Amino acid sequence: MSSPVTLMRHPRLTPVVDYAYAAVVDAPVRTLWLAGACPLDEEGRTVAVGDYEGQAHQVMRNLIAVLEEAGAGLTDVARTTVYVASADQADLVKVWDVYRAYLGEHDAPSTLLGVTVLGYDDQLVEVEAVAVLP
Repeated sequence: MSSPVTLMRHPRLTPVVDYAYAAVVDAPVRTLWLAGACPLDEEGRTVAVGDYEGQAHQVMRNLIAVLEEAGAGLTDVARTTVYVASADQADLVKVWDVYRAYLGEHDAPSTLLGVTVLGYDDQLVEVEAVAVLP
């Protein structure tokens, strides 16, 4: 089954970025609004303390779990926001590289932000998403 999400690029905007500029969703659809996926294990503990990539992997595994529970997958994601608790652009890039590896060819529109602090103890990464259910 194909996803109702069609990613868009624009010829007047740079093709250098590794994400689409917009996503069109064919209606009628059901939309899944996901809370920020956090780097927590099943007991609610923050994993990979101090490790941006390790936390990014856990965040993506948790995001996938919620998508799958709703009958969706990463190719159904229409938009994301990636939060990284750092003022160092290199840390943002580390997280982005892990995030992009999970998304593969599905380069959904996304915003990458460096923030001061996130909600859980020792939390460095969070990803929120909007998906369209197939």
